[in-house]
Amino acid sequence: MKILIVDDEDNIRTLLSKYLATEGMDCDGAENGLSAQRLLSEVAYDLCVIDLKMPGLDGLELIGWMRQNGFSMPAIMISAHGEISDAVQALKLGAQDYLVKPFDPEELIIRIRSLIKSRDLSRMVESAGLKQQPDDLLTGVSPEIMRIRDIISRVAKSNASVLITGESGTGKEVVARSIHRNSSVSDGPFVPINIGGVPENLLESELFGHEKGAFTGAVARKIGMFEMASGGTLFLDEIGDMPKPLQVKILRVLQERRISRLGGTVQIPINARIVSATNKNLEDMVRRGDFREDLFYRLNVVRIVIPPLRARPDDIEPLAAQILARLNKEIGRRIEGFSVEAMDLLKSHSFYGNVRELENILERAVIFANGNLITPDCLDLRGSVSRPGEIQGLNDFAPGAPLAPQKSLKEIEKESIINALRRWEGNRTKAAAELGITRRTLISKIAEYNLDI
Repeated sequence: MKILIVDDEDNIRTLLSKYLATEGMDCDGAENGLSAQRLLSEVAYDLCVIDLKMPGLDGLELIGWMRQNGFSMPAIMISAHGEISDAVQALKLGAQDYLVKPFDPEELIIRIRSLIKSRDLSRMVESAGLKQQPDDLLTGVSPEIMRIRDIISRVAKSNASVLITGESGTGKEVVARSIHRNSSVSDGPFVPINIGGVPENLLESELFGHEKGAFTGAVARKIGMFEMASGGTLFLDEIGDMPKPLQVKILRVLQERRISRLGGTVQIPINARIVSATNKNLEDMVRRGDFREDLFYRLNVVRIVIPPLRARPDDIEPLAAQILARLNKEIGRRIEGFSVEAMDLLKSHSFYGNVRELENILERAVIFANGNLITPDCLDLRGSVSRPGEIQGLNDFAPGAPLAPQKSLKEIEKESIINALRRWEGNRTKAAAELGITRRTLISKIAEYNLDI
């Protein structure tokens, strides 16, 4: 791995080069942006670590020059100046990460390896011809998926907070990324964090950052997710797992649009669009006292409900075709499609693991297929890990029990309307907004189905 370190301080270049060398990285040093331009023109680097403030050509100017001249390798900006505006500008110009001096060299190693891994994955995807366009992210022909696409196109134009709900495996992050790609901040960063995947004692530091010495082990300043997402989108996945003491602080951030790092006193303005997601029923959690009602309303300005795959069987065939095309390229097979019997089996399966389960089943099928078609004997449909009574996620189409795949679209539509009206206590304007239809259309549907709500 070849790394270019650009910093006007000789001791920093030397120390970083020696430290990175212990991790098997070969480093060159440049004392300013002009020297870096010459080296970049002569040597193929995997990644650049660039100081912000340098005489002559500074870090921001160097990043701009690199992107204008086709140098696409990842870049990490470092600086002793902690102004958030510098970080935002660096990210807009094309830097992938930002560290404030002094920083822990181990953290730099982690970030370098993460960026290289992401770059390698992107190259693999592009070489396989798998780079998706935003319109391809939500495959399906069902009214539910078309409604979700319509809501995304509408909400992306605003800065409203969005809450995405649905069972595990339905594609909540896919929807969040689609909102970001179609928004006015699409050029900014998309910063995801899985609330349930971070230990509770580290979560506050991950979100808000910390100052050096804020707690034992805080050997350097750390920029938190809220700051990193400034000028872009912060995706709070599994928001239902947020510890209650931290809910108060998140609420204050959403109200005041400011944060302070742990151990710090400076109020830092944030400018990030907030999208959150959960597979839990937040309304039930509010009623039990496990989730703050005021925070719920702050997050739930616009709701996008992703129905389970078993509630939209018409989407299984186009989804399976798209997944098969991707797996052919990843695994190196040339499976042409599905036999009629195999597709019938897929359409009749319950898919309590949703799209993620479909991907898992098809990956095994592609590996073990003997001919040029997926046949029933290739499909391992022995059942999901989850069962109807064990699913912890929302089932917004049939409270208390998952939908059977044989339900008609009209039955699904009727139940969707009933549940939306119940959630909003009969408020037709809010229910219509959640369903992605006009109030007049909702009133027409209420009359059509003779609903008394």
